[in-house]
Amino acid sequence: MADPALRLLHITDTHLFADTGRRLRGVDTWRSLNGVLQVALAEDSHPDAVLVTGDLSQDETPDSYRHLHRLLAPLGVPVLCVPGNHDVATTLVAELAGPPFLTQGSLVLDRWLLLLLDSTIPGEHGGRLGPAQLAWLRDMLARHRGHHALIALHHHVLPLGSRWLDQLGLADAGALLAELDRSSQVRALLSGHVHQASDTVHNGVRFLTTPSTCFQFLPHSEEFALDARPPAYRWLELHADGRLDTAIGWDRHLPAAAGHPDGGRLVYAATLHQPAEDTLP
Repeated sequence: MADPALRLLHITDTHLFADTGRRLRGVDTWRSLNGVLQVALAEDSHPDAVLVTGDLSQDETPDSYRHLHRLLAPLGVPVLCVPGNHDVATTLVAELAGPPFLTQGSLVLDRWLLLLLDSTIPGEHGGRLGPAQLAWLRDMLARHRGHHALIALHHHVLPLGSRWLDQLGLADAGALLAELDRSSQVRALLSGHVHQASDTVHNGVRFLTTPSTCFQFLPHSEEFALDARPPAYRWLELHADGRLDTAIGWDRHLPAAAGHPDGGRLVYAATLHQPAEDTLP
């Protein structure tokens, strides 16, 4: 008999507004998130938990977080959220306080330890964890040596081959990788921020990024550019023996190029070192 796996739904970069009809790059982000959830939850597999890895809000308003609360709380499972560079962490924590939401710390589910890290730097688009969080991570792994670990944060750790985007990744990625090398129990690290899918194994740890619930960035682009891929989500199955299965799901009913009749690739020029606000992830 196969072991019963934990099933996690990962969504990221929802970019919600207080005004649920407002668009970002031609996409109604509220409608897009609703569509993604409908498609994901129509697969006859209820999640054991939901992970949301940052940029929940675009306008930093309390109402934008309340909208997310109204959507996800009825699922009746833990909803783990970390902030992104477009969030105000204090507002996020205040509006998503209390069960089923968890906005900091850790959660043990069966044989798995889920760890939440805040990689944001106020006022900046890139990320950093800092010595205190790295020490906390080391301590938590030591306390739960018998568990497999999955780490969630907003910023990507490994470069993705996009020059403009990799400058906005995790600044102290080397320090985090050193911590992971000291532990044999970390199985995967899950990030948002990059609006695209990636799946890389580094020193035995699987590094995953998931496309946004609204629009995607063009992979391997030197300058800022949008891809025409539709909104998306990721399923993860965590097995008791430490194995991890995962797949990306796409909501093809609402393409990210909505409002652009050709549905083609959308490219926007951006200055690499001093980009305009609306060219940043």
